[in-house]
Amino acid sequence: MSSKFSVLFLMILNLFITDNKVYSQNNVKKQLEYCAAQASKTLKIIPDDGTLPRAVLNGNKEWKFITYKDWTSGFWPGELWYLYEATGDKKWKTEADKFSRFLTPLSVSKANDHDLGFQIFNSFGNGYRLTKNKEYKDIILKTADTLATLFNPKVGTILSWPHHKSEGHNTIIDNMMNLELLFWASKNGENKKLYDIAVKHAETTMQNHFRPDFSSYHVLIYDYETGKKIKGITAQGYRDDSMWARGQAWAIYGFTMVYRETREERFLDFAHKLARIYLDRLTTEDLIPYWDFNAPGIPNEPRDASAAAIVSSALIELSSFTKDEKLKTEYLTKSKKMVQSLSDSYQSGDVNSAFLLHATGHKPAGSEIDCSINYADYYYLEALLRLQKLK
Repeated sequence: MSSKFSVLFLMILNLFITDNKVYSQNNVKKQLEYCAAQASKTLKIIPDDGTLPRAVLNGNKEWKFITYKDWTSGFWPGELWYLYEATGDKKWKTEADKFSRFLTPLSVSKANDHDLGFQIFNSFGNGYRLTKNKEYKDIILKTADTLATLFNPKVGTILSWPHHKSEGHNTIIDNMMNLELLFWASKNGENKKLYDIAVKHAETTMQNHFRPDFSSYHVLIYDYETGKKIKGITAQGYRDDSMWARGQAWAIYGFTMVYRETREERFLDFAHKLARIYLDRLTTEDLIPYWDFNAPGIPNEPRDASAAAIVSSALIELSSFTKDEKLKTEYLTKSKKMVQSLSDSYQSGDVNSAFLLHATGHKPAGSEIDCSINYADYYYLEALLRLQKLK
């Protein structure tokens, strides 16, 4: 190859790469604008009674509204904070503050379940990150102490559902997500024991919550007194030994976050293993999973856009910790593909004012199947913001 041709080839290649980068960022900007427009529609229809939007059921156009006690109550104010971060428009800051404050009672109430991280850190946590409002910080710290009351040192995990403890100490995989609240509080408050609780919970979960192939159970039941593992259950999946898509998504995201907070290589290695089985078993061309990887009616089973949104956001962060360039590229390429598929084929558009369609909540219970759900929207928006920040 002549030197003149080589220079020309490199110029064309560089132009192609640059154009792709521009297209990618322009596309992210377009989708963020879409989310802002949809959220503006939702703001106009929320009742002025302290409730928040949770889901739009299949075949409906109206939101199902919930109170601050619902486990999903933090996602809507979290979305508003993300829109403030994306746009700088103070309209979103005002609305985010309003809806976050509806959740304030959680910081001074007895812990009813483990979801305080989803509720308080997604709302006030994002709010404090963006505003440094001291009132928010106080609420976060109080709530972290409340969450810590559910920790059982004999087991080594946080009790997820106090109201479902007849069989033993239960811990669900979703609980990994709530550890971020404890890590933050240990670094920003006076209770350093919260860090140890979070690490111990992650350690115990890593040891007991997964099958030999690194697929996750939904629920682990432990003996209250001995801490012995009794059994694993997959309550919201197809069966106990199946890989429930959103459960595996929580695990990938959760252990990636634990590595970020601890910098312990064992957690990073585990996050890679959890991502590996998810990606290897993902057979859909658009990379949006069926609600359970073992569901018997595939390909005629519901998809779960929420699992795809969670994993896409997690893979972007996991890629930033990955030294293997080939693996790093795979994570980024597939996460972008997931976000692109959600943007191209799963947006709600004129169907309703949510961001996404085709999420699945609790199929075995016949609840929220193939619908719009606020946590799918939240992690989709988070993934877009993480893509926007990529260099």
